[in-house]
Amino acid sequence: MAKQSHIFSSFYIHMVRSGEESGKLQEVFSYLADYLERSYYLTMKARNAMIYPAFVMVAFVGVLATMLVVVLPRLTSVFEESGQALPFYTEAIVAVSDFLRSFGLLLLLLITAGVILLWRWGATPVGKEYFHRAQLHIPIVGELYKKLFITRLTDNLRTLIAGGIPLIRALTISGDVVGNVVYQKAVLEAIESVRGGGTISAAFERNPEIPVLVTQMIRVGESSGRLDFILGSIARFYQKEVDSMVESLVALIEPILIIVLGAGVALLMIAVLVPLYNLVGSI
Repeated sequence: MAKQSHIFSSFYIHMVRSGEESGKLQEVFSYLADYLERSYYLTMKARNAMIYPAFVMVAFVGVLATMLVVVLPRLTSVFEESGQALPFYTEAIVAVSDFLRSFGLLLLLLITAGVILLWRWGATPVGKEYFHRAQLHIPIVGELYKKLFITRLTDNLRTLIAGGIPLIRALTISGDVVGNVVYQKAVLEAIESVRGGGTISAAFERNPEIPVLVTQMIRVGESSGRLDFILGSIARFYQKEVDSMVESLVALIEPILIIVLGAGVALLMIAVLVPLYNLVGSI
């Protein structure tokens, strides 16, 4: 499996290795099967929630660009021939249309170049940390990401500890697979704390991105010697929170899109129809 690392993750390989060493290979595969199933359904739920709004927004931008570049210039010539004064909002949209017709290709190239540069900068350690930290502070969605990473961290750590992997090694693997640099650094601080004779909860307590509930429950698990059980409880709790937030966001996306698209279409129609109405009235 280690030779096929493009198929099996570091987390998966270390879990299987621990099962071979401890003689609990059957239990480890059961843990992995449950973990992969939960991860798959969570990823699919988040992906499916974004397909519809992404498709609608792309279609709206395409229709809007067509209106501004193709349709509106033909109407503008009619307005110019009539010699009537245009409302300020119509003049603003006409100016946008003229800009897109003159510099639209250049703007597209600049946006593409900017996205490529941001993507390459995001691959650097500094850029990756910046984007990962910004990811946690996006309104509404940031809370979802926080709970998702907490779920992934605690679930991985529970599975590794239950599989018989030593705590420091389990923390190292969990930090590698959590998927966010901010939480990876929090795990590294926890590793240093454990090596120095401290606790995981003491290290997490100093990190503002770790909820107080998580810190307190881990402290209970460390005191009672049932850390894997407590981590499982945390993972299940935040899994339900993630499911609830995703369902709420999915329910809110459609009315929000309707309002935004309706406002955009209304503004465009008003900018076009009011001058036409005035022109017909003058005739």
